[in-house]
Formats: sequence, structure tokens, C-alpha cells
Amino acid sequence: MMANLEVVLITGMSGSGKSVALHALEDAGYYCVDNLPPELLTSFAALEKQHGANKVAIAMDVRSATSLPLVPKQLQQLRAQGVTVQSLFLDASTETLVRRFSETRRLHPLSRADVADQHRALVEAIELERELLSEMREQAHVLDTSMIRSSQLQGYVKSLISAPSTQLTLVFESFAFKRGVPLDADYVFDVRMLPNPHYESGLRDLTGRDEPVASYLRGHPEVTDMFNDIEKFISHWLQALVRDHRSYVTVAIGCTGGQHRSVYLVEQLAAAFGSRWKTLRRHRELDAARQG
Repeated sequence: MMANLEVVLITGMSGSGKSVALHALEDAGYYCVDNLPPELLTSFAALEKQHGANKVAIAMDVRSATSLPLVPKQLQQLRAQGVTVQSLFLDASTETLVRRFSETRRLHPLSRADVADQHRALVEAIELERELLSEMREQAHVLDTSMIRSSQLQGYVKSLISAPSTQLTLVFESFAFKRGVPLDADYVFDVRMLPNPHYESGLRDLTGRDEPVASYLRGHPEVTDMFNDIEKFISHWLQALVRDHRSYVTVAIGCTGGQHRSVYLVEQLAAAFGSRWKTLRRHRELDAARQG
């Protein structure tokens, strides 16, 4: 048995930030290995346990595509042996990945250097990679890195691995529709029809975390109705998600700018569920501005 061993598996799209995530885990005290062949996963975990390790992080990517189908069964074997396993999948929009590869002038692992139209070849390589990794994505908690900085990603990874893996964790995330819907969202709620504090001069520069904005929103019955509807929906389906062995559920709340209405509702929902469930809160736009 390999009880007391924690394994974090990092997979995802090339260019999505797997190295950044691995560095965050290294900072958190994990022994990290990049690009481990999937065939070696269970034997590597056993070896590290023999050496006295209790926290291991492993990154795998499309370079091991032919043997990635082995991974789900190996993870089941590890769990059966008492290993705590968390699987994270880093994703990003195709547009973001194209830009990142273009800026760094790196060659995608699935690209061909002898093709005349390199942009088209890169897009095709990214879409092929999505297809090859689709099963891994379905069985992992997804983190969308399209709109976040490296420091944000490091913080998100550390908060996720600190959450108890034996119970479901609710992640509430605010975002701006004008900057795109998060790819990692399990549920998306649009609250752009609610009264907007942006048009109140005294509230424009504040956020949904500030009491004057919260007081303004509380004063509108439709905001309370929206909160109640979302809270009721999530509460109704939580036990079904637990029975489906979900470790994380990400609920994204979007407004126009990701500053007032979505932030307020994320704060309220996290507080409402926090007494019953492990909750994490993210504010994509606010976090980016604070670290910018």
C-alpha cells in the first residue's frame, strides 16, 4: 500500500502553462517530474514512496500521446493502493496558444517545420492536440489560463491542491464577458441584465467587494432573485455531482466588466456555501488588475 502519498498529475495543452504550474507545486514542497512517460507512472510512484516521498507532482503532455490512454487505469490503480490523486488539466483558447507560440517562436510538438503556411499548421496542430487530450481533459479539473498571468496561475494551483481531495470543492469565479467565457467553467450564469453600478459615478471605481456597491445591489430585488435562483440550482445538483465523484465544480458568474455584479454574486455565493462545502473564489479580472 502507498497510503499517505499524494500525487498531482498536470496535463494540458502545449503552451498553457504546465511549467508554471509545476514550479508552483515545487514551491509547495512537491517533488516534481516533467514529461514522465505514462508507462512509468505507477512504478515511479512506488519508487518515490520507498524513498520516503509523500508529495509528488508529475507533468505529462502530448509528446506521450500514444501511451496517454494508459493513464486513467493507472490512476485508478494508485487510488486503490491508497494514493491521494489530483488531476489538473491546463487549457487555453486556440487564439491564445497561437499568440504564445508566435511570441516565443517555439515549435509546437505536433507541428511540421517544412510546411509553407506555418500559422495554419500551428492551428491544425493545436486542434489535433485537443482531440488527442480530450479524454484526459474529461477526467481532470480544468484551469483556463487564457486570460491569467503566471502569478495568478501559481496561486490558483496552490489553492486547488490545498483543498481536501476527499470532498467536493466549489470554485466560484467572476469574469467579464467582453474578455471571453472561462474554458474551465462547469456552469456559466450571465448577470448582465442586472442593474449596473458602473453607471453610478460614486461606484464606478469600486468593486463588488466594496460595501457601497454591495449595498446598491442588495437594494434591487432582481439581484436577490438572481442570487436565490443560482443558489437553489447549485444546491439541487450538488449531491448528484458528489455521487459522480467530482472533486471540483467551477461556477462562473459573468457581467460586462467583471468588476461589480459578478464579483458581488461570487462573494455572496461563496459565503453562502462556505459553511457546508469547501469553497474557493476567483475574480479573473480583478486578480489580473491587482497583479498587473
